[in-house]
Amino acid sequence: MKRTFPALNNTWRKSTYSGAEGNACVEAADFTTLVGVRDSKDTDLTPLTFAPSSWSAFVTGLRTDGFEARS
Repeated sequence: MKRTFPALNNTWRKSTYSGAEGNACVEAADFTTLVGVRDSKDTDLTPLTFAPSSWSAFVTGLRTDGFEARS
């Protein structure tokens, strides 16, 4: 059974780096107590969900280049 997570105000946000077509990235939405993340090419799939603090830490790491590539 598919779980549904209606976004507040149905606002899914895409990265400004998603390209001209805007369909080759992930989207994020605020679900009150969770942050939802989904594939912009297949929006019918159940989104991944994260605690807001975890999502914030992840985004901060991306912005500050806090992730190291592994060889």
